[in-house]
Amino acid sequence: MQPRLTAGLRVAALLRRCDLAGRAAYVIHRGDDTAGAIALSVVRPSGRVELWSQEYDFDSDQRPWVLQAEGASREIDATVTRRRAADPDLWVIELELPDAQPLAELID
Repeated sequence: MQPRLTAGLRVAALLRRCDLAGRAAYVIHRGDDTAGAIALSVVRPSGRVELWSQEYDFDSDQRPWVLQAEGASREIDATVTRRRAADPDLWVIELELPDAQPLAELID
């Protein structure tokens, strides 16, 4: 298993990358600074919202970003509320990205 950076440091780096790219990013829910998981709520101008989080891949020992849900803002907010009820250490970051910009340009 590879060593990982703390959640607080990863969030700070993501916010900085978004700032440098001229993209809006906000901390919606602050999780545990050390070991909290991170979920990304990506808001597109078309009104579509995507919820991304990392899942552990045992075969490759990596944590790729996986699309968890997609839909209207209300639906994604309900999904985040359920996830935070199960995991109060969860960070939720909201990003505003153009429809054509892939999330991979900003995440690690």
